[in-house]
Amino acid sequence: MKSTHKAKTVLMAEQIAQMADKGEDVSRHFTNNGKMMPAIRRVNVDFAENMLRELDGLVREMNVSRQAVIKAFLRQGLDQHYLAKKKRHQAAAH
Repeated sequence: MKSTHKAKTVLMAEQIAQMADKGEDVSRHFTNNGKMMPAIRRVNVDFAENMLRELDGLVREMNVSRQAVIKAFLRQGLDQHYLAKKKRHQAAAH
């Protein structure tokens, strides 16, 4: 007896992108269960030489990329800013 169960083929994102570039319907590869991520924009940042040396030392110590350290520290700084702003707003309301 022949099995009617078909194994699902999982395609890599690049393969799906190539199919879409060719005008093929790729909708079956998407479930709409995930969340849409905002576009990523590339920016340039200038660093003083001594700050760059510090950053590179931290990168080696943590064994991660410069970009990862910069993003993590920036996120932490933004979070602290918003927390401080919220506390100031709450203090002013009382």
